[in-house]
Amino acid sequence: MPDVPMWLYFVGFLLVLGPLVFVHEYGHYIVGRWCGVKADAFSIGFGRKLVGWTDKRGTEWKIGWLPLGGYVQFAGDRDAVSQPDARWQTLPAEERSHTFPAQPVWKRALIVLAGPLTNFLFAILIFAAFFMAYGTPTLPPVVGGVQAGSAAEAAGLRVGDRIARIDGQAIESFDAIPNMVAYDLGRPAVLDVVRGGERLTITLTPRMTTITDGFGNKADMAIIGIRSGPIAHKPAGPLAAVEASAAQTWSIVRLTGKVLGQFVTGQRSVKEMGGPLRIAKQSGEQASLGPAALIFFIAFVSINLGFINLLPLPMLDGGHLLFYAYEAIRRRPAPAEAQEWAFRFGFLAIVTLMLVVTFNDLGSIGVWDRIARLIG
Repeated sequence: MPDVPMWLYFVGFLLVLGPLVFVHEYGHYIVGRWCGVKADAFSIGFGRKLVGWTDKRGTEWKIGWLPLGGYVQFAGDRDAVSQPDARWQTLPAEERSHTFPAQPVWKRALIVLAGPLTNFLFAILIFAAFFMAYGTPTLPPVVGGVQAGSAAEAAGLRVGDRIARIDGQAIESFDAIPNMVAYDLGRPAVLDVVRGGERLTITLTPRMTTITDGFGNKADMAIIGIRSGPIAHKPAGPLAAVEASAAQTWSIVRLTGKVLGQFVTGQRSVKEMGGPLRIAKQSGEQASLGPAALIFFIAFVSINLGFINLLPLPMLDGGHLLFYAYEAIRRRPAPAEAQEWAFRFGFLAIVTLMLVVTFNDLGSIGVWDRIARLIG
């Protein structure tokens, strides 16, 4: 197991979260500027300001001491989560026209949506750069080996079989096979297989297995027990690289949505959820493997950050978009009291979630085991 120095966890965490928070908030900021909205503050991190300056447009750029997020506070906002300040309507007409609440609903929605979209675009650019540098991986969905005693062997899969579909979904590369079954909690899967010139339908039940990586991290995944053939890399120009990276980004978004749905429906335990400490741990581990692994991990976290911010929870971008959808349909904003209660609920939900994932994170690094040993 690689020995990761403690300082690398901290540095890796900053190298991952810092740029991603900046990218997300800059998406809000730049689209806000294009829409003619003045930004009062652009902050990376929360809490007391460590360093900062004010630019010629009157925007205060600052870094807070708690590096767990960031925000852009536009003119007319009461706070960092864009609750409108009641005083914005009393401003002079020219000044009021550059406030966030004064904008038509489509502009406000566009500014809010820009943050998550920028995270997705950032990931696509990273993947595209990898594909242009190393080529797009070419790995046909052909069975290169069957593990003895596995679900694949029991179902009759053979070396050379081409898996064309899983549960009706077309499979273009071998990488898509584990993604289709690994997080599906061992449910039976229907495989359309091409063997020679014959088409077969094979139903198998992937087996839940605890996978341990080189750093000792464990995860329960469903596997069918097959190996791929040799991987090849096909040279890719800019357009092919962007197309492949967009497809990879969409695949990760779908996988994230599937896993989140399992948490919501109780199929997957909340004990598997991770938070900032786990991200810090994984950041240090990826940094120890080299710059390429860390950059790839940054792209993965960027996708997850964009996805999570689109969830329809008040205080998140998705919650704002939900209110703007209501306003667009009803031609008037949601009642102020309803918005206030929704934001209180959102705050409570996010605080509760942070407590849960922090509890899990402390458990993943052995804190609770050490305390139990001390007590025992």
